[in-house]
Amino acid sequence: MAARPPDSLDRLTQADLIGVVRELIGEVGRLRAENEKLSGAFAELKTEHQAVKDELARLKSLPPRPPQKPSGMDKATDRSVSGGGDKNPEGKKSSRRRGSQLDKLTIGATVVVGAKVPPGSRHKGYEEIVVQDLCLSPQVTRYRRERWITPEGETVIAALDPGIVGGYGPNLHRFVLALHFSGQVTCERIVALLNGMGVVISKRQVVRLLTVKLERFRAEDEAVLKAGLGGPYVTVDDTGARHAGESGYTTQIGSDRFTVFRTGPSKSRQAFLSRLCGSTALYVINAAALGYMKDRQLPQAVINKFAHHKERIFSSSEDWERHLQALGITDLNVAPDPVLIASEGALWGAIRHQGLLEDTVIVSDDAGQFRVGVHALCWVQYLESDFILGGETWGLMYQGNSPETTQDKKRDIKATEGTPRDLTRVSTAWPDQARCRRVSRRFAGRRASS
Repeated sequence: MAARPPDSLDRLTQADLIGVVRELIGEVGRLRAENEKLSGAFAELKTEHQAVKDELARLKSLPPRPPQKPSGMDKATDRSVSGGGDKNPEGKKSSRRRGSQLDKLTIGATVVVGAKVPPGSRHKGYEEIVVQDLCLSPQVTRYRRERWITPEGETVIAALDPGIVGGYGPNLHRFVLALHFSGQVTCERIVALLNGMGVVISKRQVVRLLTVKLERFRAEDEAVLKAGLGGPYVTVDDTGARHAGESGYTTQIGSDRFTVFRTGPSKSRQAFLSRLCGSTALYVINAAALGYMKDRQLPQAVINKFAHHKERIFSSSEDWERHLQALGITDLNVAPDPVLIASEGALWGAIRHQGLLEDTVIVSDDAGQFRVGVHALCWVQYLESDFILGGETWGLMYQGNSPETTQDKKRDIKATEGTPRDLTRVSTAWPDQARCRRVSRRFAGRRASS
């Protein structure tokens, strides 16, 4: 029978104490090794469990698990503990410093602030601080315009600054435009804000500032369109709209970098080409225009009339109409309409004459008015519209599969959204890739036959 341990360590001898400590050290080592073994087994089980979850998600066609990257908190903690967060990973002090921003400012005034000090204090210079502030206050200016009467009896009045609109200066005009278009502030709130600053203005006058003397802004809008049409691709679409009590059509032209909107009474191809030309009413007969007419099966005799005529550039629609009448094109009664095809070709020639749409792909929903130049079909939009209308595309896609809910089909559309791609290039979100390829070939055959 083992002896009972003593009640107090004070009764043990030094040799007994050394033996107890050795036993405790051995027990701690054994527990540590067992803990490490259990930790390794737990990590293996966790990895196996995650693999099972990923496989189950794949079989259920669920979205994959997002990648989890290290947060870097441990490294940041190590740097802070080691003494200073401005050191690089090698432990050396970083040479990067945040530069002063005061050199970008212009000091408008210097104010000396005095301090109340007891007698006998010594002046030790100044402690400087730069303060930025904003002052919004109306500035009212009276313009005295000279009036003269010429010997012929005409009255001549000195002209005002062209930036003045209805008694309001260019800075206020700029501020109102920024609030409304960039800040999405309504006219009522603009009126309340300006009245609170001391500016006497009404809603009618604010609307006038938003609608008159916008030539510079229109020029900027045209420059944005011209720059965007030189990109790798543009997406186009149109929709019905009403303006001033009349029905019209709004065309959207854009990409990931810009978007412009144009509204007109027609959505024909000729109207679309004229909107691509911008505000320039230009008709040009060049190789691109003649090629367009030939592709649209315009009779060669009509094409030769344009090709052999020495006048090639027309700066207005009236000049173009007179040219068509002079060549006798308006008197022709054949199919296709020579006036329409020639006008479209001249507009396409004007677009290429300005250096636009040289390598740009036009992505649309396969509407006829957009099929110009290098054209691509936005098949995600096509399939979504066909699904909404209950067409046969979805029946072919999901034929032989278990019934899918509306949300599941919309999820499939969202899973394949992104950059424009061909119908045959589908992702694993679709139920059957082979069936998608067959549907793609069937629709391609229909487009080719039509």
